[in-house]
Amino acid sequence: MKTAIVFGATSGIGKAISEILIKEGYKIAITGRRLENLEAIKNKYSEQVYIVQNDIQKVDEVEKVFEEIVQEFKIIDLIIQSSGVGYLNSKLEWKKEEETIKTNVIGVTKLYNLSYNLFRKQGSGHLVGITSIASLRGNRSAPAYFSSKAYQKAYLESLYIKSKTIRSKKVFITDIRPGFVDTAMALGANFFWMVPLDKAAKQIHTAIKNKKRVAYISKRWSLIALVLKIVPSWLLKKIM
Repeated sequence: MKTAIVFGATSGIGKAISEILIKEGYKIAITGRRLENLEAIKNKYSEQVYIVQNDIQKVDEVEKVFEEIVQEFKIIDLIIQSSGVGYLNSKLEWKKEEETIKTNVIGVTKLYNLSYNLFRKQGSGHLVGITSIASLRGNRSAPAYFSSKAYQKAYLESLYIKSKTIRSKKVFITDIRPGFVDTAMALGANFFWMVPLDKAAKQIHTAIKNKKRVAYISKRWSLIALVLKIVPSWLLKKIM
């Protein structure tokens, strides 16, 4: 039986992907801050699910939770990082910026670090990070969120390049870059190309199965990505 860990599985993309993996036959560990949400998933699927309450902002606890799951499962085939926070914060309130950085940068880096080192030791494994289309450029209304996703993108690419040193060639790194998905994490109003959660989860699952290096969700967001990569900053300043 294949094994997986999903960090940030209490709601949204993390929960939806967890349920797909369970139905596919994975033995899965799910984590998150809201214990009652984790218990609801376990009660529904029982023996396939191992739950551990975890706040990714508490870096020392992240390592303890990670090691606990590894001890339980022995071999981990797949790790999905879906934890994250984001705020519209045009006034640059420090508390919101700080929480975003602690979660999306410090906590996520710790998890990526633990995951890569485990897979290097195992000689195999697949790390999947849920970043965002926001990783491509800056934004006036949510600077910490957009910047944190850019950091995650660069870190995942660095791990991908670093994986060349693993002789087995069986360690895979996937960067999932959703556009607007119908979850609580969608920032703002009047969303363009909003993707239903179930559709997004299915496309993410397909990208994982195909071991894609980068996948935009939904696929049409790859067109927006092409534009964002070439448009000059002075034009972004006018239109965003």
